[in-house]
This record gives sequence, C-alpha cells and structure tokens, in this order.
Amino acid sequence: MYHSVLMETEAGRAIGEEAIVCAAELYSKDGHVIQIIIEDKEEITMKKMKEQQKKREKTKNGRRVIAAKKIQAWWRGTLVRRTLLHAALSTWIIQSWWRLTKDRLLQKKRRAALSDYALRERAVVKLQSLVRMWRIHWRYCQVLNAIYVIQCHWQCHNCQTCALLRGHCVVTATHLQFHIEIINP
Repeated sequence: MYHSVLMETEAGRAIGEEAIVCAAELYSKDGHVIQIIIEDKEEITMKKMKEQQKKREKTKNGRRVIAAKKIQAWWRGTLVRRTLLHAALSTWIIQSWWRLTKDRLLQKKRRAALSDYALRERAVVKLQSLVRMWRIHWRYCQVLNAIYVIQCHWQCHNCQTCALLRGHCVVTATHLQFHIEIINP
C-alpha cells in the first residue's frame, strides 16, 4: 500500500503544491511504502508558463479559428444567396416562358373559335339566303302560273269584250298580293 506524504518546508508551506525535485520511496517497519515527493519551484513555474503559453496559443488559435469560422459562414451565406438568386431567376424565366406559352395557346384557341364561329355564321346566312330565295322563287312561280291561267281564260273571252288587262303583283316574304284591272277602251 502506497501513501503520499507531503513534506513541509521551513516556512510551513506544503511542498507538493509548487515544485518537484525528486521522489523517493521508503519502507516502514510494517512493510508499508512511504513515498516522499519533493518538488522544485522553478520547474512548476516553467510548467505553468508553458501551460499559459499553450493557453495563449490556443486563444490566438481560437481567435483565428473563430475569425475563420466567421469568414467561412459569410462565404457559405454568400454562396447560398447566390444559389437562391440563380434559382429565383431561373424560376422567373420559366414562369415567364410558361405564361407566354399559355397566352399563345389561348390566342390560338380564340382564333380557332372565332374562325369556327365565322364559318358557321357564314353557312347559316347562306342557308337562310337560299331558303328565302327558294320561297320567293316558289311564290313567283305561283304568281306566274296564276297569270298564265288568267291570260289563257282572258284570251278565250278577249274577242267578245275587247278589253285590256292591267296587273300589278307584290310578293312579300309571307304572302302574295295580286291586283288585276280590266280596262274597256
């Protein structure tokens, strides 16, 4: 079993706190080992100075590390902002292109719808025109047939009366007006 024993100096301070000079082991009568440590004050001050120097270097290095970390953080932030700006610009370009494409498609659909509408309207107008023309032609043919009938009957009676016929015909969309006047000379 080992025991650490601190020897006191003449001034009454514990030697073990400040300096190491040598270490010795002594054996007691009981067989226990007594270890005596004598420390040198200069060596401890040297150790303390070295530790302080290491701490200063660490603080210098620490300050440098902190400064380097700040610079790196700033640079990473700059890169991130640059990347975000690039992404935002790319997004804006794509969105502008898409809006333009959608607008072109919409204009194309509008033109096609307008063209179809105009074609249908033209066809409807043409069909209405043909129907009106057919109805007027049919009424005209009715009037013409009526005139032929009247002329035929009048020619048979013309010799007896020797009168003249004057006729006036008005054809409208819904009905036929026919006026015949018999004039005696």
